[in-house]
Amino acid sequence: MKEKEKAIIEAAIKLYATKGFASTSIQEIVSESGISKGAFYLYFKSKDALLIAILEYYFDYIEKKLEAYEQEQLPPREKFTLQLTALFTTMLEHKEFIIMQSREQAIPLNEEVKELMIRKYYEAQVYYQNSLRAIYGKKAEPHLWDLALMLEGFFNSYMKLLLFNPDGFKIDELVGYILRRVDSLVDGLKGENPVASEEKVNELIKKSKAFFMANGQDIKSIIKKMKHEIFSLDNNEDLIVSLDVLESETERESPRIAVIQGMLSNFKGEPSLDAYREAIAKFYHVKE
Repeated sequence: MKEKEKAIIEAAIKLYATKGFASTSIQEIVSESGISKGAFYLYFKSKDALLIAILEYYFDYIEKKLEAYEQEQLPPREKFTLQLTALFTTMLEHKEFIIMQSREQAIPLNEEVKELMIRKYYEAQVYYQNSLRAIYGKKAEPHLWDLALMLEGFFNSYMKLLLFNPDGFKIDELVGYILRRVDSLVDGLKGENPVASEEKVNELIKKSKAFFMANGQDIKSIIKKMKHEIFSLDNNEDLIVSLDVLESETERESPRIAVIQGMLSNFKGEPSLDAYREAIAKFYHVKE
């Protein structure tokens, strides 16, 4: 990444953290970063494009910090201890990024942002699960989603305290404390039925995607994404015809709900289209 591009990202992060996304102008960003507006547009087409770049930049930065320990031949618990310590430290070093994410008006939920946030959330859960599996083995296997969610809760809660009082805790002691609590959780879950199974969580993520799509995203965007998905499928002729009819109906001044419902039913049975189908049904208040 070029220095000017990095300067723009870091300047924008500070402004978004204090003012929010909507209240920050491109002029303010270029003034803060010390570059011209013309230089800004050489790197980013818009504020939305800059926001995506910010999220990807910091998520990639955090992932690289964690991946550095994957190359070392360490016992699983020691490796995870070092990674959690690095995660806390990295977050504190870039607390403006955390504050930006916590500000409701800082991140507009356009389609690309929604998909990125959902994907990164899922990846974080998988990372926690893989680490817990390596440490605890078979006895944790049925409860990995529950354990990952509880561990995430521990991390996020203490992270908030650290943001306000970074000198109030020693991070290495905090990480050790958290892992001992996870030890207790693993022992206490013996004989319990898992609440968050793989199937339930995947269904929740799918519904979340549908919810995000249906709230704040126009139908044209959803259908465009759906069309792209359909064209990647084999034996898609019938699906293409149904989508053409559906698209034409949504473009009418008064769409006929019965027609929309009928076309949506034609997409059932193709899992890759479920999120789009559910989002459209939610938008038009169609019962499936």
